[in-house]
Amino acid sequence: MNNTTLAVPSNRSVSGAGLPSAYAGPRVIELVRYSLVGVFLGVVLVKTEVVSWYRIQEMFRFQSFHMYGVLGSAMLTAMLSVQLLQRLNAKAITGQRIVIPHKQLGSGRRYWIGGMTFGVGWAFTGACPGPLFALVGSGSTVFLAVGLAALMGTWTYGYLRPRLPH
Repeated sequence: MNNTTLAVPSNRSVSGAGLPSAYAGPRVIELVRYSLVGVFLGVVLVKTEVVSWYRIQEMFRFQSFHMYGVLGSAMLTAMLSVQLLQRLNAKAITGQRIVIPHKQLGSGRRYWIGGMTFGVGWAFTGACPGPLFALVGSGSTVFLAVGLAALMGTWTYGYLRPRLPH
């Protein structure tokens, strides 16, 4: 995005970063609320065994429906939430309408290669990047190494992205 200033309905200007110029960042109370929601989500992930290495291995060996049920219900929730956001013309904190751009599928090669890479990493480590914090918080500190590897992989992709055939 360029550094132009956009007008929003509240008569505040929006900086090139997309945030109102009067926006000073998250307040402490917001950070506390977000942290509490994160802790709650972590407890739910641990208690429902979604972060369990054994449950994940059962899924990849097609021995249990547990993880497929969780993933399927998450996809259904996400689809319904996106539809609701679009139908209600939801707005972001900046006052701009939330728009989800359409993906350019092309040959689809990047999606299946990325999905396979993600799946292999998930199968080898027994951990999806999402619940890594919950795993570490529940005392499985060995997953700090997995988190570091995930960060390194993300950095490597970000570095190589301009050179990759997208």
